[in-house]
Amino acid sequence: MLGVLVLVYVFNFLDRQILAILAERIKADLRISDAEIGFLYGTAFAVFYAVFGIPLARLADVWDRRKLIAIGLAVWSVMTALSGFAGSFAELAVARFGVGIGEASTSPAAFSLLSDTFGREQRATALAIYSSGIYIGAGLGIAVGGVIVEGWEAAFGAAPPFGFRGWQVAFFAVGLPGLLLAAWVATLREPRRGTADGIFTPSEPHPFREFFLELRSVLPPLTLLHLWKAGAGAGAIARNVLAAAGLALAAAALTAVTRSPAQWNALAIGLYSAISWSQALGHRDPVAFALIFRTPTLWWGGLAFSFLAFIGYAIGFWLPSFFVRVHQVDAREAGLVLGALGAVGGWIGITLGGVLADAWRRRSPCGRLYVGMLTAVLPVPITFVLLTTSSTSLAYALVLPSSILGSMWIGPGASMLQDLVLPRLRGAASAAYLLLVTFIGLALGPYLVGFLSVVLGDLRQAMLLAVGANVASLLCAIVATRFAANDDATLLDRARAAGEPLPR
Repeated sequence: MLGVLVLVYVFNFLDRQILAILAERIKADLRISDAEIGFLYGTAFAVFYAVFGIPLARLADVWDRRKLIAIGLAVWSVMTALSGFAGSFAELAVARFGVGIGEASTSPAAFSLLSDTFGREQRATALAIYSSGIYIGAGLGIAVGGVIVEGWEAAFGAAPPFGFRGWQVAFFAVGLPGLLLAAWVATLREPRRGTADGIFTPSEPHPFREFFLELRSVLPPLTLLHLWKAGAGAGAIARNVLAAAGLALAAAALTAVTRSPAQWNALAIGLYSAISWSQALGHRDPVAFALIFRTPTLWWGGLAFSFLAFIGYAIGFWLPSFFVRVHQVDAREAGLVLGALGAVGGWIGITLGGVLADAWRRRSPCGRLYVGMLTAVLPVPITFVLLTTSSTSLAYALVLPSSILGSMWIGPGASMLQDLVLPRLRGAASAAYLLLVTFIGLALGPYLVGFLSVVLGDLRQAMLLAVGANVASLLCAIVATRFAANDDATLLDRARAAGEPLPR
């Protein structure tokens, strides 16, 4: 199961990350800016990924997780292939929306499957190995994309078959093979929920009713109908409307400053959906709301890991363009070198981080957070030299240690979450965690670096400024360590106090 799910995550990030190596070609053909390409990679994907991740995470808690992953894989593979037909910014944005919806099915269901297969002593290692698919897939996406686009253009020049450019063919090539993997995923074994923790969960007789109820809770304007039907009361509905108004005003103000209406309107809609979902969850499942939203370690730790995602997505997306622009290398070379180094370094770092977090967790409830703190500190000087040296060889050489140290947080972040909620809530908790990671990391990181690149006229300076997120991550992790021991020791007591019928 672990091996197949790693392959799924490889395809997940291969299809997502290939845009990084194709960015310069797409910008030229579609005539878009750095900020707009940052939006296409980040926010266009992230908002739909996060919003649809909520109802799909609920479905992961009540339905067959194998089938859910298989269907999602098929959807995002088709939408990746359709990206190759895009002829405008809007058309590519719509395709990225679809990729985000399909990929939203994966992580909550995979986290839940693996947490029911591996006990606490092995969980961070298992989740880290699963998460190594991030860097393997991202590395393959950059390498394969670079080879295809350079090879296609060298072979056909200005008169390619059917008028397809190299970047369009790259989307076709990486999207369609996912359909074969989807069929394999459906053959996995579905473990009984709670097996690894001894807290068994009864099956849900109406899983799709639960899914559509959760979907209604996040899709405007059905969010208001959902709150009314849930008996939320006039006060809750008024707070929801006020939140929508506040987000609309904030989006308008940020649009006036940045001239990026798509970025801020999309993010405002995503945040509104998240707020509506949290309100609905509080009425539907008070235990889930209490354990997810009133556990300080989850929130401070989640913020810490989200700021690490910010720097990871920002640097990861823009690094190929950095080498092409600053060091004057071609896409094939940048793709092969960065793809190989990123894949190897990321796999080593994620696995090392998971093993270290499990070892540290046996000694302290703060063990997962300690690994996050290391990740916030150790890569900073390496990244600074990587971005400022004039030597292409040295910059390439530093990609490997930067990838190793910068990726150690991923397994510990996921396992921290799984440790602090009940088995039946792992899908919903994963959705809440992914909301933070996605909105802060993916929706803001690539876009803000692209925007600063436009404003400053210097991609290098924009990437250096992004490293400030590491400071915010370290501070949040330090705060989270103050609560970790108590939150871990009182999990079952807090669940009972919130109304969960657990035996004593």
